[in-house]
Amino acid sequence: MIRFLEPWWLLAVLPVLALAGAYVWRQFHRRTYAMRFTNVELLRTLAPKGLGWRRHAAAGVFLLALLVLATGMARPSVDRKEPLERATIMLAIDVSLSMEADDVAPNRLEAAQEAAKQFVGELPPSYNLGLVAFAKSANVLVPPSKDRGAVTQAIDGLVLAEATATGEAVFTCLEAIRSVPADGAQGIPPARIVLLSDGYRTAGRSVEEAAAASQAANVPVSTIAFGTDSGQVDIGGQVQRVPVDRLALAELAETTQGFFYEAASVTELKQVYQDMGSSIGFRTEAREITHWYAGIALLLALCAAGMSLLWTSRLV
Repeated sequence: MIRFLEPWWLLAVLPVLALAGAYVWRQFHRRTYAMRFTNVELLRTLAPKGLGWRRHAAAGVFLLALLVLATGMARPSVDRKEPLERATIMLAIDVSLSMEADDVAPNRLEAAQEAAKQFVGELPPSYNLGLVAFAKSANVLVPPSKDRGAVTQAIDGLVLAEATATGEAVFTCLEAIRSVPADGAQGIPPARIVLLSDGYRTAGRSVEEAAAASQAANVPVSTIAFGTDSGQVDIGGQVQRVPVDRLALAELAETTQGFFYEAASVTELKQVYQDMGSSIGFRTEAREITHWYAGIALLLALCAAGMSLLWTSRLV
């Protein structure tokens, strides 16, 4: 089905129709004049012989070319269904103040940022990817999409804040996964959560609640622990120990059938999506066909010119 992206340009058809009307009126006017002309023998010598309907063919085809060209100005398009991969990965990165500890060079946050960017670079381009940052609360920085540049830019722009809401990060990722358009497919898409963190939960819903919600949604959570038990950070002028809560991160991964890592190499992270599967939906996109209209109009104009030259020895 053809539809027009800028339908108000269809007004350009009106001058063409007016020209066609003027041509028809002119032909009737000439017929009336011929009937009033008394010297029939002289009229026969003046009028072209043997043209008949051909006399109007070139003009008709030329007017049709103008009509097609005027219609093309409205940017005609046809709807086309494009297959759309719905499989989704959500990255959740801890930006609590403890991530400033330098027991992992250059510090925990920068190490997590580097690991996350390597993971983004290795992820198959057909998958959706989103980013959540969490401290006292969790926020979607980049909703699931195939725009890797937006995710990488957001990772580079992470800013530290107080507290650690690990459970909220998982719940926020699940909400983002549910927001992926169905596009004709059934249910939520195949999905995985990759959570990069270091410290103990100090805010929001518990890790156990988050694990139960992920298990119910059939979304595995793979966790990556950054830091050592000897990590320290200066918070408000006081040096505080910030050990890593490996136990909670490992239990979250185990409960949801994800993976737990302490040293996150790209090779290890590939396990996150290797068994992920696929869910194909379809997105309807408008494909502009203005060039078709322009080509048809050009062809008709050439035909009109050719008929005029062949039958009247004139171009117009």
